[in-house]
Amino acid sequence: MQRRVAHRLRQVGNVVNLSTPLGLAVAAAGRARFRRGPRGLVLAERYRPRFPRAGAFTIGNVVVTGRTVEELESSAPGTTDHEDAHAWQYLATLGLPFLPLYGVACLWSWLRTGDWASRNVFERQAGLPAGGYHEHPADWTGWRSIRSRIGRKT
Repeated sequence: MQRRVAHRLRQVGNVVNLSTPLGLAVAAAGRARFRRGPRGLVLAERYRPRFPRAGAFTIGNVVVTGRTVEELESSAPGTTDHEDAHAWQYLATLGLPFLPLYGVACLWSWLRTGDWASRNVFERQAGLPAGGYHEHPADWTGWRSIRSRIGRKT
């Protein structure tokens, strides 16, 4: 019962903070088919654009995928739980500020590992394996790549 109330509060909060309306607009623009999902999520399936490059992504309480969630879960079990965690992150960051914060976390991860997810605090909190990500060593691969390119130009 408490979980249901918590999910309802998240649902309302992500509408008020405008992240779910943005998710619905993005999914509609991508001609996705909508249906109700678990825990107050909206499933937007058969999304057509190839951006962003991901099996699924979440905006507010809207989980967007180019396939059906069942197809996604059969190839990557735990994806729905991973995306559910992102819906909570939208609420915790008051909605739309999640997007630039996520971008900064991606950049940090890339600088540290050469991979957008490995050291991204949001992906780590949601569970890297459940999101289909692999952990890469924090050896400054991205930063070294930039430095080597700068060094070649001088």
